[in-house]
Amino acid sequence: MTSAAPRYINFSGLVRWDVKYFWGQIKSNYPLISLATFVRDHNEKIRPFEYPEDTFKILGVNNTNGIFHAYDAFGKDIKQPYKKVSADDFAYNPYRINVGSIGRVPPEHAGAFISPAYVVFSIDKKIILPELFWFILKSDFFNQTLRAATAGSVRMNLTYPLLETLKIPVPPIPVQKKIVGYWQHENSEIIAKKTQFQEIEKNIHIALMEELGFPYKKQKTHTALFTAKWKKIDRWGVKRCRDLDNRQNLKVGIYSTKRLFEIIDGLQTGWSPKCLPREARLNEWGVLKLGAISFGEYDETSNKALPPKIKHRKDLEVRPGDILINRGNVLSLVGAVIMVSNTRKKLMIPDLVFRVIGLDETKILPTFLVSILRTPLLRREIESIATGSSPTMKKITKTALLSLKIPLPDLDKQQQISSKIDMEKNIGIKLREDANEQLSKASYVVEKLILGTMSVEDL
Repeated sequence: MTSAAPRYINFSGLVRWDVKYFWGQIKSNYPLISLATFVRDHNEKIRPFEYPEDTFKILGVNNTNGIFHAYDAFGKDIKQPYKKVSADDFAYNPYRINVGSIGRVPPEHAGAFISPAYVVFSIDKKIILPELFWFILKSDFFNQTLRAATAGSVRMNLTYPLLETLKIPVPPIPVQKKIVGYWQHENSEIIAKKTQFQEIEKNIHIALMEELGFPYKKQKTHTALFTAKWKKIDRWGVKRCRDLDNRQNLKVGIYSTKRLFEIIDGLQTGWSPKCLPREARLNEWGVLKLGAISFGEYDETSNKALPPKIKHRKDLEVRPGDILINRGNVLSLVGAVIMVSNTRKKLMIPDLVFRVIGLDETKILPTFLVSILRTPLLRREIESIATGSSPTMKKITKTALLSLKIPLPDLDKQQQISSKIDMEKNIGIKLREDANEQLSKASYVVEKLILGTMSVEDL
């Protein structure tokens, strides 16, 4: 919000000279306390390569899940010192914190390691509770402060010394405990609803596999020893043999398979709205976020991506009815499929990440295609043909994608299966919407409690 009214700052309060920094300050009925009062930097590093045969648990940070287990690696494969983290430590990417790339280390990841590129710090729990501080870090009002603090450079960078200069409202500990208690109660109900619709999605996969003649089997953890027939081996390697075993499972179904290129009109690249006026691009368009997927559909309520930058040249428009497939990113998202229904905003996708599937609906129906590509059987096949040297970053080529084998019943059977899937999916979507609405309301209340514009006595 712009304002022509002058604002006066005491010279003793100057940390930086830019006006935007001061307009980003939080207004609260509780005292604003500098983070330097209670945060402690953790810059101690371990040299994994000095323990070549030991296995190290490596963590990552993203703007969806916060801290996550990225991969395991032998010390000999890690060429630089890494930081060791403890439970309730916080870590963030200094170049991406403005889009929420920050996480809190849960107990199960205590003692793991993280890249030295991340800033790692702990807090004094006598001043602020970790749960409350974590909520503040992810809040919209703190994000505005972050953006103001990191402004002024070509690439935004929140260094640790700059982090220490930021201020947040800190209610008394008894008030904090009541706020955290309210949030945990609401969050437990939200998690329960999300668990329910995840179970519905799992049941959709099981039912689909059974309809196609594939008995449902839990994916087994790979053991060190397994057997393979000599005549089936066309190339040496454990991964290759396991991939062949998974492809053999595709032959068990009661319907013949077709390769993807035989049943679609190709992988299109959409069209670019780069010629739109600046105002339209900022106010009318959004950017589709990779994690905004639920039941194979674009979940607009969970998409917090920023408006597109003015100079994007390869972003492509997404239109209602489009089916998108991710061709390169972290392994868990390679081949991820999204069907876009109606959206409040016009959407754009990064050209280097997604492709738009051109459907031939005389051969395959949209709901059926999206559902089959999301089953564990096809997910394992997609992961097996994904390439990439990094343990975390993978991609799938256009040729490999088009060669995927899809079990294909006739259109009447597809319609029957799709109708059943849609019924179950609608129940799940209602649960998702309820969970998102409850999350939005609870977040709003907690924010007011933290800023002191609502009393905990009103809960």
